[in-house]
Amino acid sequence: MTQTTLMDRALIEEATKKSGLIWVQGDGAEAPPRALWHVWHEGAACLVGDGPGEQPFTGLALTDGGSATVTVRSKDKGGRLIAWHARVSELASGSERWEAAVAELKGKRLNTPDAEQVTERWARECRVLCLEPDGSTAGLPDGSLAAAPATTPATTRRPIPAALPRLLRRGRGKRA
Repeated sequence: MTQTTLMDRALIEEATKKSGLIWVQGDGAEAPPRALWHVWHEGAACLVGDGPGEQPFTGLALTDGGSATVTVRSKDKGGRLIAWHARVSELASGSERWEAAVAELKGKRLNTPDAEQVTERWARECRVLCLEPDGSTAGLPDGSLAAAPATTPATTRRPIPAALPRLLRRGRGKRA
């Protein structure tokens, strides 16, 4: 753990603002870091989750008053850019800070089925967290940190039927 310089703080803010995803792991978590969408608001990465249809925080050990490690990738190249330590705070539903964070999050939330009532649903069923940089960075690891994918019931598609390319070629000729 190293102290951040003014340049590090600027890099943390700019990289986190511009990145659509950050990799987060609560200190002491058993699970590997997870990619989470966020917004940068008032000097912190704000997240919403742990509710139906939202990103899960389970296994990440993100507790109010706890700490976490955040890794940010470069938007243009996709590689790790900086890793920083954060203080985790859970915002109380309906508080002034919660309202401000949720207004930003709502603007960035894609494909929500209930866009008009999303803030009410988040207040009832979800957690809104802020990850504030605590003033220290984590060294970037030397290895790739590649891990086996999590087990899932999802399967890959089956091979395409042998006749499909012929059918597609025949359809192109009719249009021309």
